Amino acid sequence: MTGTLVLMGSGETSPTMVEVHRGVISALGPQPRAILLDTPYAFQENARDISARAQQYFARSVGLEVEVGGVIATADWVFSGPGSPTYALDRWLGGSDAGDLRARVRARQGVTVLASAAACTAGAATVPVYEIYKVGAEPYWREGLDLLRPLGLEAVVIPHYDNAEGGTHDTRFCYLGERRLSRMERELPAGTGILGVDEHTAVVIDLVAEQARVVGRGVLTVRAGGTLAVLPAGATASLGELRGLLRGEATAPEVKPVEAVARELTLEETVRACEESFATADGPSAATKIILDLEGEIARWAADMEEDAGGSEEARDALRRMIATLGADSGRSMAAQIVPPLLALRERLRQERAFALADAVRQALGEGGVLVEDTADGPRWSLLG
Repeated sequence: MTGTLVLMGSGETSPTMVEVHRGVISALGPQPRAILLDTPYAFQENARDISARAQQYFARSVGLEVEVGGVIATADWVFSGPGSPTYALDRWLGGSDAGDLRARVRARQGVTVLASAAACTAGAATVPVYEIYKVGAEPYWREGLDLLRPLGLEAVVIPHYDNAEGGTHDTRFCYLGERRLSRMERELPAGTGILGVDEHTAVVIDLVAEQARVVGRGVLTVRAGGTLAVLPAGATASLGELRGLLRGEATAPEVKPVEAVARELTLEETVRACEESFATADGPSAATKIILDLEGEIARWAADMEEDAGGSEEARDALRRMIATLGADSGRSMAAQIVPPLLALRERLRQERAFALADAVRQALGEGGVLVEDTADGPRWSLLG
């Protein structure tokens, strides 16, 4: 009997969560019926593109064929991710989906993965993040799906708990910041606590064994009754221990040593490392390899449904800057070493129908003083000026 509830802070379709997905589907047997609930982002004009990227991610990286939509009650694996929590709630609570999701958890059956906006809806109340952070509404709570109540957990779930995109202003706690969260926390019913899930982090709850495990890059923070408990990656806790933490009556369980796992870099961290290496690269060959490595990372993160700070646009900007720098600093002899592999990269991108990135390579070459002309015999290049 398999029953698992996974709450992800972010990174649900990024390389950082691949092993988490693989781990929870491994117990489902061959060819499980898997559905993606697109409800949280269904209002977006690019909803189909987001779903297609997610399907590609699960097929290629996880080995799971996913259907968009479908009947929750008959699915082995259900996933929902980014978008607007309140948009999703309006539709789920108005139909059978909310009841079907609750029934899965209550029956301790199947795998249910809720990430980002969808994770926000899992508790007794929900953060209306679009309305508060983007529209400027006064802080308030919306009702939640309350999936955790059958587990004896009186809690709200706050993903993106350690978000730092704001830079000069506080965007922790799903963009609320400490001031607004403290105010909202006081408005929660007595005995209701907060489960804060960091970005690129997941809480995997075994519904049958009643055991929760923290995996990924960050921590699970439990706030309740003026107390604060932090469970780092690798920590496990029984649901009984979590209930005690949420009542403010217990301390975090002792973390047992776990096997070290290679820390998966985010795309933002990879871009920063590539820029630092590029600045000290020993010659054009080394610099070109760094550019190619970055292009590979951009492709690897292309399926990410919800980009955190340092997403693909920022990575492409860094790629353009590197190529432009090479072109600006090189003469004919250096260009002869650098341009051919970049043109080969452009040709491969075109074959893969990544036309926007291929055009970016050509544009960056132009900014660096290299004119690229497409001819019947292939691309031809020359130095401008």
